Amino acid sequence: MFAPETYASRRRALTASLSSGLIVFLGNDQAPMNYPSNYYRFRQDGSFLYYAGLDEPGLALTLDADSGEAVLYGHDPTMDDVVWEGPLPPLADRAASIGVSGTAPTDGLAEAIGKARVANRKVHVLPPYRGDQTLNLGKLLGVSPYEIAPSEELMAAVIAQRLVKSEEEITELDKAVALTAEMHLLAMRMAQPGRSEMKVAAAMEGVAHAGGGYPSFPIILTRHGEVLHNHPTDYVLREGDLMLTDGGAHAPGSRYAGDITRVSPVGGHFSDRQRALYEIVLDAQMQAIDACKPGTPFRDAHLLSCRVIAEGLAGLGLMKGDPAEAVKAGAHALFMPHGLGHAIGLDVHDMEALGEDRVGYDDEFQRSDQFGLAYLRYARRLEVGNVMTIEPGLYLIGALADMWQAEGKHTTFINYDEFDQWRDFGGIRIEDDIVVTEDGCRVLGPGIPKQTDEVEAAVQSGFEAFADAWPV
Repeated sequence: MFAPETYASRRRALTASLSSGLIVFLGNDQAPMNYPSNYYRFRQDGSFLYYAGLDEPGLALTLDADSGEAVLYGHDPTMDDVVWEGPLPPLADRAASIGVSGTAPTDGLAEAIGKARVANRKVHVLPPYRGDQTLNLGKLLGVSPYEIAPSEELMAAVIAQRLVKSEEEITELDKAVALTAEMHLLAMRMAQPGRSEMKVAAAMEGVAHAGGGYPSFPIILTRHGEVLHNHPTDYVLREGDLMLTDGGAHAPGSRYAGDITRVSPVGGHFSDRQRALYEIVLDAQMQAIDACKPGTPFRDAHLLSCRVIAEGLAGLGLMKGDPAEAVKAGAHALFMPHGLGHAIGLDVHDMEALGEDRVGYDDEFQRSDQFGLAYLRYARRLEVGNVMTIEPGLYLIGALADMWQAEGKHTTFINYDEFDQWRDFGGIRIEDDIVVTEDGCRVLGPGIPKQTDEVEAAVQSGFEAFADAWPV
C-alpha cells in the first residue's frame, strides 16, 4: 500500500480527465467455493485497488468528477467480525489511510447513485466481470444486468492512466519479479527425474506464500509445452523431458504481479534438438527486448520475433522460402500461434477486464483476423512507463499441422515431412517482464537463468537443500 497522497493524486488525475458525472468503483466481495462462508482466496478488483488501495472485501468508492469529492462506502466492524477476523479499523480510519475524508454505510451507495440519476447526471461504471457484481451493479443502476452500459469515457481514462507506471509502481513490480525469480530457481533445481509436475508446482506456490505474496495466476507447469496453458498433473518427470514453467507472484502488500516463463531440461542437459529450438526462441526474445523503446509499435516487436523464429526454423528445415514472406502470410503461426506479450501491473494481464482491444489497440492499430496475429493482445506504440511481458514461443502442435497439411495450407513455407520428424518434441516459451524507459527498456527484477548453460547449471545444482521438505 502506498502513501495516502499517491491515491489522492491518482483520483485527482482521473476526475480531471472526465467531463462530468459520478464515478463508481465497486470493490470485489468474497466468493464462496462450496457454501456461503467458505471462500476462495480474496482477490480485489484491480481498478478499485489502484484508486482506493484497500485490499479487502465489501467496499465501494465514488468520485465526483465535478467537485472532486471522494466517498468510501462500507461498514464498521461488528463484534462478529472481530470474533472471526480479529480487531479491524473503523471505516473512517481505512478511508483516512488512502486520503479520503468522506465515508458512508454500504447502503449509502444506492442513495448516491439514485440522486445522481434523478439529477440526470452521468454515472460512470466499468464493465463488471463477476456474476455477483453484475447483479449488484444492475440493481444499483436500476437496469437489467444485461443492460449495463459501461462508460467508454471512464474506461479510456483508466486505461491511459494505469498503462503508464510510476516509479513507485515499478519498484513494486521489481519486487514481484524478484519473488517470481525465487519460484523459478527452485523449479529449475527440482527439474529432476522421478519428481511429479504437481510437486514442483506446489513448491513454487510455497515460495510465493513464504515470501509474503501469492501466485499471480494458476501456475502452468508441464512437459507438454505445446499445450499453451497446460497445468501440472501427476506426471512423473523423466530424464530428457523439457519442463515448461510459466508462473508469477504478487508483490507482498501491493499486489503488483510478476509473470515469467522458463524451460528446464529434466536432469540438467539439453539434447542437441532441444538446444537448437531453445536458442531460436531465446534469440527471438532477446531481439524483441532490444526493439522495445518509446514510440515503437509493440506489434513491430512481435513481428520481429516471428521473423527470427521463421529464420531459425528455415535453418533446421522445418520452414522454407523467404522468412519475411512466411511471416506476412502467417505461416510461422503453425509454430508460434500466440502474441509476443501483454501489459502487466496490478492484473497479470493488465486491465483486460476492460476489454483486450481497448487496452492493446487504438485508432492507429486494429486487430488482425489472421491466425496467430489475431492473438496479439497488445499492438499500440510503447510509452515510457509501460510494463510489458516479452514471451515468444515455439511449439510442435501435431493436430494443427495435420489440419493445415490436409488443407494444403502454406506448403510454400512449411516442410510438413520434416515436421513429422519433430512432432513429439513439445514446446518452448521464454518470458521476461520489461519496463519501457527513456532510451529503451529494462528487464525487471534480478537476472533469472535463461542462457542454455545457465539453465543447465541451475538444474544441475540440484535440490539437496530442500530435500527434507520436499522429498521425491
